[in-house]
Amino acid sequence: MFSGVGVCFSAFHFLTGTQSMRWSTYWIVTSAVVVVGLAMGVTLPLVSLRLDHLGYDAFAIGVMAATPAIGILFGARLAGHLAGWLGSERCMRLMLVWAAISVGLLTVWVNYWLWLVLRLVLGASLTITFILGESWINQLVVDRLRGRLVAVYGSGFAVSQLCGPLLLGVLGTAGDAGFWLSVTLLLLGVAVLWQVDGAPQINAQNASGKGVTEFVRRMPAVAWAVILFAGFEAMALTLMPVYLIREGFPPAMALVMVSTVVVGDAVLQLPIGWLADRVPRTTLYRVCGLVLLGSSLSIPVLLHGPFIWPALVLFGASAGGLYTLSLILVGQRFRDDALVRANAHIALLWGAGCLFGPLVTGAASRWASSHALPVLMAAMAVVFLMLAFRRGAFDAVRVQR
Repeated sequence: MFSGVGVCFSAFHFLTGTQSMRWSTYWIVTSAVVVVGLAMGVTLPLVSLRLDHLGYDAFAIGVMAATPAIGILFGARLAGHLAGWLGSERCMRLMLVWAAISVGLLTVWVNYWLWLVLRLVLGASLTITFILGESWINQLVVDRLRGRLVAVYGSGFAVSQLCGPLLLGVLGTAGDAGFWLSVTLLLLGVAVLWQVDGAPQINAQNASGKGVTEFVRRMPAVAWAVILFAGFEAMALTLMPVYLIREGFPPAMALVMVSTVVVGDAVLQLPIGWLADRVPRTTLYRVCGLVLLGSSLSIPVLLHGPFIWPALVLFGASAGGLYTLSLILVGQRFRDDALVRANAHIALLWGAGCLFGPLVTGAASRWASSHALPVLMAAMAVVFLMLAFRRGAFDAVRVQR
């Protein structure tokens, strides 16, 4: 399960050409995030496929997929207060324990309304973990290596999510083995984090998530890119398997196709990060938006032909690239408490994307078009490009590198 981290570790030395710096904390925190990503990659599609098997329609599945987004909004507000009270490391470990309990209870009571509550708790717990973990990682890196190091983190997370649907394909979706595997992985994340300390000290007020409106006003393209990728990830792991099955693909093939999207995200983040340290980051940002637009529009046309596979790879790579570059731009702009506060804003925006994407896609799939998912992603890419090509769109992130 740590193969993704191992690959990224080797790639890191190749890309940076340095062996002299201490990166033990970076790798331990990244490993913990990889474990969480693997658990998410198993749990999210399993819940949607289980509901589909039980006869729930696309809108009901979309509501379930969107529920963790409400938990994300709560988690973003609570992260600073809890971390300030408990300490960052202890808070991250406790949140992973709560997440494991939530997933475990999914197997005890198969009830739609109870599952909504459990998904709410799961969303809040994992959001706090990601806010603290991403702040920690971005604080550790130096700007000349920021593109590569953030890409290694993003790639490791994406590889772990790729392995989730693949493991689910092996375990099957009829039983509870996938849920129990996720519980084990989340508890393993707790064990990994027990080895490390020295997380950034967090001021409860500064990391509370207040001021998100000002963040959006100053960095609108970055804010929308976060919303876009959150919607993409929520839909890819929850609604895309259902979309593909209803377009005539068997469940096993649908999971492979979803995994192909995540492969594009995982494999191409490293070259995107490498380029981000060598070419203007904002130019690369815009290119990712253009590729996402083209690949989204091509999916309905190419769905049943051989060219769907490269389209899926580019679909995942471009969406993932937008999020990776968002973290890079935020990391180069903010430090210390301001960085933690910015990550809390990102989490709030992430929650908005997770809430908006599945709900709108589920409703549109039911009442408008079965191809609502790629069409919605194309529309969101258009909005991003309009923001990214505005005059002065990135003035707020232009600091000396």
